Amino acid sequence: MQTASYNTDITFMRRCIQLAKNGMTNARPNPMVGAVIVCDGRIIGEGYHVRCGEGHAEVNAFASVRAEDEHLLPLSTIYVSLEPCAHHGKTPPCADLIVSKGVRRVVVGCVDPFAKVSGRGIKRIQDAGIEVTVGVLEEECLRLNKRFFTFNTRHRPYVILKWAQTTDGFIDRNGQPLAISTDLTKVLTHKLRAENDAILVGRVTDERERPQLNVRHWYGKDPMRIVLSRTLVPFEGMSTDRPMIPQLMDALYERGVQSLVVEGGAQTHRAFIEAGLWDELRIETGTMAAGCGTAAPQLPMSARLISCDVYDGNTIRTYQNEAQQTAL
Repeated sequence: MQTASYNTDITFMRRCIQLAKNGMTNARPNPMVGAVIVCDGRIIGEGYHVRCGEGHAEVNAFASVRAEDEHLLPLSTIYVSLEPCAHHGKTPPCADLIVSKGVRRVVVGCVDPFAKVSGRGIKRIQDAGIEVTVGVLEEECLRLNKRFFTFNTRHRPYVILKWAQTTDGFIDRNGQPLAISTDLTKVLTHKLRAENDAILVGRVTDERERPQLNVRHWYGKDPMRIVLSRTLVPFEGMSTDRPMIPQLMDALYERGVQSLVVEGGAQTHRAFIEAGLWDELRIETGTMAAGCGTAAPQLPMSARLISCDVYDGNTIRTYQNEAQQTAL
């Protein structure tokens, strides 16, 4: 049975996650983090990591506490969606800040896999005699920073495969592009692009459709544009004599690219699926049938449906690669 205290922890951790998402665009390459300071059920301070190189969520949360409430800190709990850092980077360690503030308790959503942090922040706080609870809404907190975690644990970008298909499973009609997406789902596509570091299409798609691959229907920075070809290499050091996709993963990791959206075409998608180098699938199914054309890739056996939404009649299904989840 869940206790009142456990339910309270969930409530305030959800607020941490909500706050953290505000850093989606500007916190990169750092993870998104939210922090909430609570005393007797009342939030007295909260914050999130706004921008890389600036104050972390814990710093901003403590800074938001009003002067008349500072005396409550020794009676308070600070909730943080990700383990507080314990190393000197562009900012001082948040674990030390928490200790110096003398809070009564710390609740952490998930442990940070980053080598300079992993477990050290929690230990530093515990060594100071402060109670620490770890793992509240852990799965949601891990999912929040799936790009950051994949990059740091697997040494490659988080890979999202995305395509649109007709009701009968084709992505075009006899090689000619089809207007499957609606105005709204196009906006969602551009939002997805803005949330990721790089975007890739195959040579045939690039030559046939000349896609701009930018975020003109959303806001934010355009992702790095990559065209994959068997005969041309997108980065120095890659070789056409070896499988391209594993080389690409290494090249993007070396360049600090944490996430990659693959938008086509079918052959390119199949190559990523066959290599097992994908983490998420987003398939938009329109309302028309094509009758013939290029068949959409088959859904992999390891794909697990995690969401299904309808926009303007089109259905967007998101799948997770179960084969990639156990290592996180």
